[in-house]
Order: sequence, then C-alpha cells, then structure tokens
Amino acid sequence: MKPTSRPIGYWLRHLHNLIEAQFEAALAEDRLGRRHWQTLHLLHEAAQTPAQLDAALAPFGTDGDGTVDDLARRGWVARGDDGRFGLTTAGRTAHAQVAARVEEARALLMSGLTTEQYVETVRVLAVMAGNLESASPTARAESR
Repeated sequence: MKPTSRPIGYWLRHLHNLIEAQFEAALAEDRLGRRHWQTLHLLHEAAQTPAQLDAALAPFGTDGDGTVDDLARRGWVARGDDGRFGLTTAGRTAHAQVAARVEEARALLMSGLTTEQYVETVRVLAVMAGNLESASPTARAESR
C-alpha cells in the first residue's frame, strides 16, 4: 500500500501516537511526562506567572495538572517573591540533560527531511487547520 493511499487523518493520528511514544521513552529516565518537559522548557526561556504557564500550556490539554508542584518537589522549580515560577540551578541542569534527549528524539523525527520541508509541512497543516477553524459554526457566528 502506498503511503498516499491513506488519508491525512490516518497519518496525523499515527504520527501523533509515534511522537508521544518517542517523547515518553526520551523522558522516562527521569520519570517525566511531556507536560514536565513543556513546563521546564517554558521556564528555561523565562520565569512565568501561574496564569502565563496555564495559557502557554492550555493547547496541550490538562493532563499536566500538578506538574509545577512535581518539579518543585524535585527542587527544579521555585516561586519567586514576584509570584513567578522559575528554574533553580538544579532545574537548569535538569533542563539541559532532558533537552539533549529531546533533541535526539527530534533528530530521529527529522531524519531524511530538510528544515525547509519541515517548515512547509507545518505551514500546510496550519493552513488546513485555519480553513476548518474559519468554517466552524463558532467562527461563523463570531464573524457576524
């Protein structure tokens, strides 16, 4: 069977499941989930208020409730006097170690693809999503 004989929905779901499994394997050594990684990486970029964290992580679902607490128990995250969460020294070290494994997983995913092919794939998927979003009943009602 040719890969193009399957619909895009099949490939999206199949790829999603494979990415989830690959990340799960990459993060298993530290007993982390994807939400842990997403939170660590966000806090690596900049300290965040709880509301900023919630907003940034919302598109990924609520499966990570308690993630910040878990990272704090590990000594990787602390809340500053300004109320924002940030990485501790141990958290920066953990981020670097986990980032190396995440990069290995991403390199495997990108094997045989150019950066341009990846960017174009993401662009096409974003256009498809936008097409369906604009056609949704909610979008039509909001445009009136």
